[in-house]
Amino acid sequence: MTSQRREPNVVVLGGGSWGTTVASICSRRGPTLQWVRSEETAKDINENHRNSRYLGDEVELSETLRATTDFSEAAECADVVVMGVPSHGFRGVLAELSKELRPWVPVVSLVKGLEQGTNMRMSQIIDEVLPGHPAGILAGPNIAREVADGYAAAAVLAMPDQHLAANLAKMFRTKRFRVYTTDDVVGVEIAGALKNVYAIAVGMGYSLGIGENTRALVMARAVREMSRLGEAIGGHRDTFAGLAGMGDLIVTCTSQRSRNRHVGEQLGSGKSIEEIIASMNQVAEGVKAASVIMEFAEKYGLNMPIAREVDAVVNHGANVEQAYRGLMAEKPGHEVNDSHF
Repeated sequence: MTSQRREPNVVVLGGGSWGTTVASICSRRGPTLQWVRSEETAKDINENHRNSRYLGDEVELSETLRATTDFSEAAECADVVVMGVPSHGFRGVLAELSKELRPWVPVVSLVKGLEQGTNMRMSQIIDEVLPGHPAGILAGPNIAREVADGYAAAAVLAMPDQHLAANLAKMFRTKRFRVYTTDDVVGVEIAGALKNVYAIAVGMGYSLGIGENTRALVMARAVREMSRLGEAIGGHRDTFAGLAGMGDLIVTCTSQRSRNRHVGEQLGSGKSIEEIIASMNQVAEGVKAASVIMEFAEKYGLNMPIAREVDAVVNHGANVEQAYRGLMAEKPGHEVNDSHF
């Protein structure tokens, strides 16, 4: 008589919109526990099957999803950890996790950002804080509310071990949420961080009233700019034409639910970056990533005009009109081999 295989316990750390959406998806496939900081949010998930603060009252979560504010409870039962906390809190949560997590438990990041100060990707932080734990990232054009509402969408799960990635991908798949796999962890993480900065650029353009052609121009050149840096760091060029690159860039630049596009629009309306951040309920990773990208550009000797202009507005007091004038002053050259806008 063969023993029945136990479904792995998935633990999602973080109570934001995307972490909750992924937790709800996973809970339909197997036992899933979501750790949140707020007692109110935990009660809302457990009793009402809602995360009203981040997903609104209309989105009904899986009834099998359970939430807790007890970090030890979550850490001790985890067979797979999904990290849904922002980049600035990522290392701290991993440090707490390291005290109680069993060896070799895979850790999948949902974070599309880079750590300020170290410029590290999330998988690098996992490798540093939790050595020996397989590290990966799930990313793509995933506006949380649309996925939670059941609209068709897709993501890519990047891990070095493709056998493990294929097994873990099953936890995230539904009939309407497709999950592909890749071994290009570097490319997926860099694409996820970079596209937020370019969404700010497009958002600034919306505030200026630029045309559809101009938006398409900025997004197309952004893909080229992203792939140049991504390849320099060690990613694969094809990744930037895929879900984590072009796919996520398009939705982040065009969706009215995009936090980074919103930042760009608000900058264009004359608000300061401090005012904008203070008024937001969730983190816009592109704000933090803008200066990091310019450090990478300098390190690898790359001209990144769109990222440069966003950084000038976000961190150095330039206005959006100056930013777009700066881009249009760039002399166009060879579409693929030239580094100008």
